[in-house]
Amino acid sequence: MKRVAVIGLGNVGHHCVEAVRAAPDLELAGVVRRNPGDRPPSLSDVPFAKTVDELGRVDGALLACPTRSVPEIAAGLLRQGISTADSFDIHGDTLVELRRDLGAAAKEGGAAALIASGWDPGTDSIVRAVLEASAPRGVTFTDFGPGMSMGHTVAVKAIPGVRKALSMTLPAGQGVHRRAVYVELQPGAKGAEVERAIREDPYFVRDETRVSFVDDVDALVDMGHGVVIERKGVSGSTHNQLFRWEMRIQNPALTGQVMTAALRAAMRQEPGCYTLLEIPLADLLPGEREGWIRKLV
Repeated sequence: MKRVAVIGLGNVGHHCVEAVRAAPDLELAGVVRRNPGDRPPSLSDVPFAKTVDELGRVDGALLACPTRSVPEIAAGLLRQGISTADSFDIHGDTLVELRRDLGAAAKEGGAAALIASGWDPGTDSIVRAVLEASAPRGVTFTDFGPGMSMGHTVAVKAIPGVRKALSMTLPAGQGVHRRAVYVELQPGAKGAEVERAIREDPYFVRDETRVSFVDDVDALVDMGHGVVIERKGVSGSTHNQLFRWEMRIQNPALTGQVMTAALRAAMRQEPGCYTLLEIPLADLLPGEREGWIRKLV
């Protein structure tokens, strides 16, 4: 039985706790947060701590923290020999650089990291790879939403002058997205400065973004989200191969569940840093491989 710590207790952290407690092969070592005295009544039986060292033996950690905190937190844990999984959600070169940096930290500590292991990047990355293999020539479109983007929302909340925020992803089609951002301002904050900071943030700079200032963000929050991935391509010399993957989900719940499966897989790998594309899918599942081969193949 592997002992798992959850780092952070926001929306994703709560669902990580639920996923670990439901797993037959994992034990919840406890929750790490800045103020361990802030304990929800529903988790009165769960150890809370300010650092992972206070929880005794910990084999793996789920990083339910903002994406921009992942590199530092993960590197520290990996050097201690604690494997990690996170939902780092910045694609492209930034992700490749993180994989390289955390790979060095993981090998130093003899642990493994599974990065970008939410649902996008994460399980959707696997779907895109399968579609590429099925039709090597062609075009893939990934359309998110409509729904709440957790990474974008956290980015807005970090901007000075913002009291509460919600960022919605609105698909325009063919992989193009718009952002609708709703903000409650702190007393005395200047809306024009906050709006400029949002538009200049790397999370928003490439998309059409509409910023609205509201009195009550909580009245707008719906954590539902979704994705449609479509590919039109060529298999061998046969054209017009059409594929479509669609899901509608509660965003934090799916993220927490996939991260938990990813951490299980990480603890089965050789020291290093991986993405979901690089590991056997069977390692995401509890139990022995042969049982899943009988059931799924």
